[in-house]
Amino acid sequence: MLGRSFATLVLLAAVGAARAEPITIAIVPSVPAGSTLIAEQKGYFRDAGLDVTIERIDSMGKAVAFLAANHVQVAQGGINAGIFNAIGQGLPVTLALDGGSTPLYHRLLVRRDLADKIKTVADLKGRSIGLSAPGSTSMYEMAMTLATAGLTLHDVEVKNLAFSQMPAALANGALDVALAVAPFTDAAIARNTAVPWIDPEAGFIRTLPMTSVAYIVNTDWAGKNPDAAKKLMLALARGSRDYCQAYHHGPNRGEMLDVMMANRIATDRAQLDRMDWQARNPDGAFSLASLTDIQDFFRRSGFIDKIAPPERLVDPRFAEAAAKAFGAFTALNKDSKLAGCR
Repeated sequence: MLGRSFATLVLLAAVGAARAEPITIAIVPSVPAGSTLIAEQKGYFRDAGLDVTIERIDSMGKAVAFLAANHVQVAQGGINAGIFNAIGQGLPVTLALDGGSTPLYHRLLVRRDLADKIKTVADLKGRSIGLSAPGSTSMYEMAMTLATAGLTLHDVEVKNLAFSQMPAALANGALDVALAVAPFTDAAIARNTAVPWIDPEAGFIRTLPMTSVAYIVNTDWAGKNPDAAKKLMLALARGSRDYCQAYHHGPNRGEMLDVMMANRIATDRAQLDRMDWQARNPDGAFSLASLTDIQDFFRRSGFIDKIAPPERLVDPRFAEAAAKAFGAFTALNKDSKLAGCR
């Protein structure tokens, strides 16, 4: 009896030791987050022996403090000045994988009744322009666009409001121009209250590819749990490969749409299928030149106090591991002409 009891205790101890420590990923519920959701749906975390919980957050601005305090281990969402500020101040966070980059399919929309008056970037002087938030990459995109005409953000009237509010603001005259993203660009155009105009990536932003969405990791946690961190990032990169196949309208497009609809990323499945999705690097690699350019802009604009060296901005080992594990990415839909996600 004693022998059997001891053996049982040893077995239970072994099971407990093998049990994975829980990991929390915070996501901003948007189309790029489909890669994380599909990784959960298809069991990639489970296959890696990881116990992962996904939490929804409103914005990455709210996630940085939780990430730095290790309340969440990874967050996926829009890059902003707060992230650069946290890294520059030495907080235990860094960019791990690209989660949304060129082409981003962002558009400057012009109010319909001003379409014949705003034809060049120089015509934006004194105009009201809608941007998503101060310290956002939208601010950087707009500044780079204005610079091509010798203008700055001080030469226009910036109004910060959510993307979802931009179509109504264009319709009621509160905005002259908006830097919007799908599906809100589609909504404004469909209502005939605005016309599509400039894609900031088409000749206005000088350093491309540009990343606007990323996976950010707590470096203290990753340092103490290197094996779990590597497995987690490989599972997320695997989800990114699935996202990229769906981006190119591959055979898994319907599955990805189902996952995003089930997780309330959108309410109209047909519109979600029609709209532009942000691309990304399939391995999760970043353009350091682009990141440092964005960081320098935020420093010049007074949004961050310190500049982080490139080696602190990104941990390239995760993307390198993904490239080695999965090999070169090939779109299954050979007819896709879409740029990005290649």
